[in-house]
Amino acid sequence: MKITALRTYMQRVDVRPRLLVKVETDEGVSGWGEAYNHGPDHALIPVLEYMFQQIEGVDPRRVEYVVRRLLQEARFPPGAIGLAAIAAIDQALWDISGKAAGLPVYMLLGGNVRDRVPVYCGVYTAPDPPACRDLTQELNERYGFTAFKLSPYRRDLYAGRWGNVVKEAAEYFAEIRSIHPVEWEFAFEAHARIFEPRQAIQLGNALAPYDPLWFEEPIRPEYLPAWGHLRSRLDVPLATGESLFLPQDFLALLTAGGADIVQPDVCVVGGLAQMRRIATIAETHYASVAPHNPMGPLATAVNVHFAAAHHGLKLVEYKPCETTWCPDPYLPVDGYLELRPDRPGWGVEIDESVLGSDDYVRWERVLPIRPDGSTGYV
Repeated sequence: MKITALRTYMQRVDVRPRLLVKVETDEGVSGWGEAYNHGPDHALIPVLEYMFQQIEGVDPRRVEYVVRRLLQEARFPPGAIGLAAIAAIDQALWDISGKAAGLPVYMLLGGNVRDRVPVYCGVYTAPDPPACRDLTQELNERYGFTAFKLSPYRRDLYAGRWGNVVKEAAEYFAEIRSIHPVEWEFAFEAHARIFEPRQAIQLGNALAPYDPLWFEEPIRPEYLPAWGHLRSRLDVPLATGESLFLPQDFLALLTAGGADIVQPDVCVVGGLAQMRRIATIAETHYASVAPHNPMGPLATAVNVHFAAAHHGLKLVEYKPCETTWCPDPYLPVDGYLELRPDRPGWGVEIDESVLGSDDYVRWERVLPIRPDGSTGYV
């Protein structure tokens, strides 16, 4: 079996652009992957076309060989766009390998260590408590979710005293707790918008009395020793990892004692082969893995197979969104995604006839501006 073609399709999931990649072979078996769009969105396509030239004619079942070849052909660390492209190719090759063997991908990883995959729902904002209760109850009734991720920010971070941001976050979580079942879990994502670790410690510890599932990515990722300082002074579980790329990044983070839970993104770190290396590093440091996955149904399928085969899983992020191009997505039942042992590869179908029409949507992050005119963090 040989790789013969690579095709790209710019599509959307909800209001975000997503790039799908199809790898074809001379035996008629094809596989699919999804790349993370860091932006510029269309920058990924020529990178993928370039990488295809390096792997054309290779047996697609040699996933480890292909991934290492693409990493090493780069000479310098490939960065966000390069790793996102490698991730999509990696995923497509695993899909082919599973289909060629007639097995779900998780069986190629040593088999499943669990029968279903626990998920939490990303809400991402901080709705007023009554609206939040209505939303979470609806999601619970429809999908069985009992774990959710909210924002701790109830105001503009830069308009007023930081102590008031902290006070309002604590009051908000207290009310959220009081109007929900006691067994439900709530994580809070600070989205790396806090520059000073001291302020992050204030915010995290203000949430602590109400027992958050975790406190996520409060500060920037560039200086990893700061994460060790942060975690040593927090009374809540600290989670991070969506902005890290290489296994070595996660090794440095955990060596510094900087996280209780790591959150690699399989569409960011270079695919499933790299994801598994990161998970092994996490396990040796007694850190759980909660994959970052605000993505579409294809990336969710990849995460299902990773999670099925990795023992040290916490939860998988899930964003309920409908698409036109995946008719049979994994949908939560009682807060879990069921495995599909009778479906080879990723276990989902991609409707290529729908992909023929470009459904691209432009999306950009809004950069906050502080009162003095300087820029804040997104």
